[in-house]
Amino acid sequence: MSEFHVEVGHRVSFSKTVSESDVYLFAGITGDLSPNHVNRAYMEKSSYGRLMAHGALMVGYMSTASTMAIAHTRDADETPVSLGYDRVRFLKPVFLGDTITVEYEVTGIDTGRRRSVADVRLVNQDGELAVVAQHILKWVPNEAGTG
Repeated sequence: MSEFHVEVGHRVSFSKTVSESDVYLFAGITGDLSPNHVNRAYMEKSSYGRLMAHGALMVGYMSTASTMAIAHTRDADETPVSLGYDRVRFLKPVFLGDTITVEYEVTGIDTGRRRSVADVRLVNQDGELAVVAQHILKWVPNEAGTG
């Protein structure tokens, strides 16, 4: 188990246009029906002027990039599990119709603790930084004979 399954510098990216259905379905699933996300008339009167996506939905897209970053480890002797996202900051709103790109880069490995850390950046179609975070994965040994 001394070999690590990802390397510092390993990068992936994921892009998606955030649709109205994404936001409304997420609102329904989570129960987060804040007018910022689902009340067009309310938001048209705000300084934003339009509906914005949930921050938690953006973290979900970060999770997609994480899954892509570890896809090559499916048959490894360890299973990567998320310990969480640190330093999550929502710097700019993501509006319905924006195309976001999540950039996920492994920036640190702690072989003793069997953890990897990645910097995660989410930018909009204009290259503007909207969300940042650090993601921590723990690499858990598989049972003998299962991995």
